[in-house]
Amino acid sequence: MSEIKLQNFNHLKIHSQYSICEGAVKIDDIDKICKDNKIKSLGLSDTSNLCGALEFSEKVSKVGTQPILSTQIYIKYGDTFGLLPLFAMNKEGYKRIIYLSSKSFLENDNLSEPHINFDDLLENNEGVAIFSGSINGLFGKLFDKGKFSEISNLYKLLKKNFKDRFYIEIQRHGDENEKGFEKFNLNQSLKEEIAIIATHEVFYIDKNMHEAHDALICIGNKTYVNEKNRIKFSNQHYLKNDNEMSELFSDLPEALENNYNFPLRCNFKPSSSKPILPDISSKKDGSADEILKKDSIEGLKSKFKEVFLKNENELDRDEKYLNYKDRLDHELSIIIEMKYSSYFLIVSDYIKWAKKNDIPVGPGRGSGAGSLVAWCLSITDVDPIKFNLIFERFLNPDRISMPDFDIDFCEEKRDLVFKYLTEKYQNSVAHIITFGKLKARMAIRDVGRVLGLPYGFVDSISKMIPFDPSRPQTLSECIAGEPRLQKMIKEDPRVKKLAEISLQIEGLNRNVATHAAGVVIADRKLTDIVPLYKDSSADLLLPSTQFDMYSAENAGLVKFDFLGLKTLTVINNTQKLIKKIDQNFSIDQIKYDDQKVFDLLSSGKTVGLFQIESAGMREALLQMKPNHIEDIIALVALYRPGPMSNIPTYNDCKHGRQTPDYLHPLLEDILKPTYGVIIYQEQVMQIAQKLSGFTAGQADILRRAMGKKKRAELEKQKQNFINGAVNNGISKDVAAGIFLKIEPFAEYGFNKSHAAAYAIISYQTAYLKTYFPKEFIAASMTMDLSNQNKLSEFYEELRRLKVEIIRPDINECFADFRTIDDKFYYALGSIKAVGYEAISNIVKERELNGKFISINDFINRVDPKDINKLQLEGLVKAGAFDSLDNNRQALFNSIPNLILKSKNLHENKIANQIDLFGDELSNNDEELILKIDDWKFEERLSKEFEAVGFFISDHPLNQFKDTFDDYNITDYQEFSNNDLSKESNISATLLKLTERKTAKGTPYGVIKLTDLNSVFELFIFSDTLELNREILKEGNSLLLTLVKTISNDENKTKRINVQKIASLKDLINKPISEVLFKITSPNQLEKISNLLAENGKTKVNIELDNGENKMTFKLDNPRNLDRKTLNLIKNQQIQAEIN
Repeated sequence: MSEIKLQNFNHLKIHSQYSICEGAVKIDDIDKICKDNKIKSLGLSDTSNLCGALEFSEKVSKVGTQPILSTQIYIKYGDTFGLLPLFAMNKEGYKRIIYLSSKSFLENDNLSEPHINFDDLLENNEGVAIFSGSINGLFGKLFDKGKFSEISNLYKLLKKNFKDRFYIEIQRHGDENEKGFEKFNLNQSLKEEIAIIATHEVFYIDKNMHEAHDALICIGNKTYVNEKNRIKFSNQHYLKNDNEMSELFSDLPEALENNYNFPLRCNFKPSSSKPILPDISSKKDGSADEILKKDSIEGLKSKFKEVFLKNENELDRDEKYLNYKDRLDHELSIIIEMKYSSYFLIVSDYIKWAKKNDIPVGPGRGSGAGSLVAWCLSITDVDPIKFNLIFERFLNPDRISMPDFDIDFCEEKRDLVFKYLTEKYQNSVAHIITFGKLKARMAIRDVGRVLGLPYGFVDSISKMIPFDPSRPQTLSECIAGEPRLQKMIKEDPRVKKLAEISLQIEGLNRNVATHAAGVVIADRKLTDIVPLYKDSSADLLLPSTQFDMYSAENAGLVKFDFLGLKTLTVINNTQKLIKKIDQNFSIDQIKYDDQKVFDLLSSGKTVGLFQIESAGMREALLQMKPNHIEDIIALVALYRPGPMSNIPTYNDCKHGRQTPDYLHPLLEDILKPTYGVIIYQEQVMQIAQKLSGFTAGQADILRRAMGKKKRAELEKQKQNFINGAVNNGISKDVAAGIFLKIEPFAEYGFNKSHAAAYAIISYQTAYLKTYFPKEFIAASMTMDLSNQNKLSEFYEELRRLKVEIIRPDINECFADFRTIDDKFYYALGSIKAVGYEAISNIVKERELNGKFISINDFINRVDPKDINKLQLEGLVKAGAFDSLDNNRQALFNSIPNLILKSKNLHENKIANQIDLFGDELSNNDEELILKIDDWKFEERLSKEFEAVGFFISDHPLNQFKDTFDDYNITDYQEFSNNDLSKESNISATLLKLTERKTAKGTPYGVIKLTDLNSVFELFIFSDTLELNREILKEGNSLLLTLVKTISNDENKTKRINVQKIASLKDLINKPISEVLFKITSPNQLEKISNLLAENGKTKVNIELDNGENKMTFKLDNPRNLDRKTLNLIKNQQIQAEIN
């Protein structure tokens, strides 16, 4: 026994974060644990999947630990489902468990857990070891049901089939029924001569994680911690050390010995692989390389014919063609050398198929747009030579990781491309799995729920955590930066516990999803390479790899990106609308030097334009005044943190206010298009090539070294750069100086290939808005049907363009946004809770059988399945029934009657019964609609705001207009545009408040507001935000005091800050303490006397000035003066000043 104790206990059943809402061991932490504890072997045994197999294997083997791979699969035996662990002992065994794991997902229904049948275990199982599992597994469940003889027979069957690769597990966690199950298993082992093995289910590393793990289990099972009848584990499922495990099983030396020896029977570790691509070669067309050469040259000739209008017979003598041909040959040599021909041909194939089948495809994306071969094969629509793009930025022999083409497709038709891939590549194509993580806010919400804390309480805490996907913060960072949260944790034990548990489970996987844009295509059945997953409840054509993107690529799979870009759908839908008035229009035929388009861009009126519609972009466009496509490319590249500071320099040089700095005469050609500002990564590469003689591949290495800021590599590249420049006759000091100047630019440099492709889309949207604004906005708004914040911006844009808008009307409008005969019809499908399909059916009924003449007529004709309480409420609140009955509150409160009437009518029709009173009541609304007063102005608009997301029939500020003069309120746009006005009060209604944090963690708010003429955004600092949190509620009308500062530089940068905020409603309702009336005649005094007869709390001062004499006096008794009375007095041409 003493010899046995000297050996290491092997933990064969680690549950990582891939055991969703069960395992709490992060693979990123395992290698350190293995290294620190000198662990010889470790087994991963996740529930239901092999997602972490390759990642785990790579990480632990690097620190000298032997990885043992297994998965616990749900097995169906009769009416019982339960887990059994399957271990890969060699390569064949690994392939088999991949197959079985994949089968559990792919050949399944959406009613059961992913599973296989027991008989599946008995086939082709060489190289697979099987354990009997825990008390919670298949045999544990059969034991709980008292099916002892069945277990015994199955054990015999497994022994016969797996021979010595079947082990009976003995576990001692102290879980319920575990002791009885152990006793049964030991008897079975003796009786049937089956080996026993000691194992331990490890769900977390540290013992103190038990409570947090218990909460995690509840999250996964949608239960509560205080529920009695739920899954519970003992507190023993942590990673125990050798001594603990040896002591625990000291009475079963055979079980320990089999545990010690099991890793010796396993001799397989999955390894990374070179890229695996389908072989495109054929007997007819030759190898993939030959096909690529042939297709590329044919494509180049086609481009010269279509784009440059050249005759094919003259191409061999055309200098431009020969230059393009040289570039093409150069690219082809690199592609073929790097064995990437098949990749280009696969991408070209599905893009050509998409274009042929009327599926809009983007002009390009990423560095792939820099390839001439890609342009010739129709992969991109960007001529890389015209835009001075570099192929080696995409592909060169020195690249470590292989690049991929990111292709944008029309969002609505992307699934058709997936269908095509499924038909062509069948079981060799799949999506890539993704994992939703328990991030800070989600962890708080989930833990709060399972702890049984009130929803509103948890919701208020979670909203203290900033939600900014571009700058995510950990929960620790959020707590450190939020004093309110710190105070609650200190004072409230519930919040303290909530935070402690949330911090422990933060970062674990919460759910499984699919990276719908990522697709892998292999040269064989994917299950020969990676395990597959399929969510039977999701409507996806393709399965997914169980490996995430990183592991899938390491396994040799090459990723193809199929991104859905809704702007392509908008452009396509706009074209369809335009073709109703101009059959010959095509976005592919537009010119990219149209001055009217640049005039629109220069005006900053860019709502709805791709990539250039934010407030900051609009300001940048106003300063830049673009007049050619290169300006838009530059702006797309510059408008990011870091390079954004170069926009003023670019503008000053462009408009002659500053002389460009080209760094060296040799670099003028490279930097002239961007006025001396280094904007693109390609420019850094070109500088290295021209100044220091770098090859394009070497220049790309330099570019990457500068971007990654690795000091040692950077110093090496700097020396190469200087030496190369010296060889070209440039002094060492000058070369070193240039290197220092380009280094900061390279760090932020943007990929010009990507910028050029996206600038083309930006220009296309600008063109459509310039010449077809109504059609463009209709298509854009229909695409954003459920995004009411976005719809409000478009609505204001329509008002600015003075387009006649037909408000929501059940008898006029449609499910989507439309423009007919210069009128713009608001979409009924965009109203909250009004389903698009249901309202489409209602509109169809109206178009078939005429407009609805009354509410009763509407109820009689509409199918009950198309109207429910929420839908009718949304339509009423939005005013869609105003043309039939203008009393919205009466209609709203009568909705239960309307639904009941509709249901009865429908049931009678089905039963073929006649409503005796149907004819009499068919057009009589009085029997259905309650006789009550309508909502008051403010409530009516508030309800409209709930349904539409903004104000469409009227504006809340209109009720306060009479008081604007009292507070010297001006229009926001007027204040913003008047550089002489430095401070002003404005009135506006709050549409949305977004809380964010700066890079340093300082909180601030962005408030979206609407006044009577525009929608705009303002920033508010943390102190102003905290002081006014109670009144910063959506729909509230506010009085804001703004202060404007303008910089002294050439660009005159404008900044508007919010100094004070007050509620207009509170100000109006606030008692008037003192007032001064200025009158010119005794008659006016009499009018004041009549209106202020009652005593009250307002001190009244009167100034009488008849032109000759001026008298001031004060009434002895304060009077009763409210805003309404004050306005009546003002209407008598009497001036009033409130003190």
